[in-house]
Amino acid sequence: MSKMTLQIDGVSREVDVPLDQPLLYTLTDQLKFKGPRFGCGLAQCGTCTVLVNNQPVRSCVTPTRAVANASSKIRTLDGLAKGDQLHPMQTAFIEEQAAQCGYCTNGWIMQSIALLEKNPRATDEQIIQGLDNLQCRCGSHLAILRAVKKARETMKA
Repeated sequence: MSKMTLQIDGVSREVDVPLDQPLLYTLTDQLKFKGPRFGCGLAQCGTCTVLVNNQPVRSCVTPTRAVANASSKIRTLDGLAKGDQLHPMQTAFIEEQAAQCGYCTNGWIMQSIALLEKNPRATDEQIIQGLDNLQCRCGSHLAILRAVKKARETMKA
């Protein structure tokens, strides 16, 4: 076990975890976060995505120790809302009913936020390409694309 400090959603959190423990397990098991979820365990589906320094990271294959320092800022779905005010991407997903079963939604929202924060004027094609490594078994892709495009307009403003 090793004591580490993580900067998560603007809060410094102390954890005591095995050195090789994936960040996903630290977030869900030790810290009880609900956003990132276990999907494939191989960094292929994106369900476990969090943002580290505004870059999408697959937390299922990222050792906790790799992000345990003051310069690693971790953002999770759990920390997007500010009080009762949802993030524009969360609002768009709700309005467009982009989640059928909702299991993969964490990955789509987090990666979409990273994409639009990096490129607020992303074209439809850039959005499609930027999200092409995520999986949704329910087939909600068109609703997800509508939601991301809607959020793009809100986030630009």
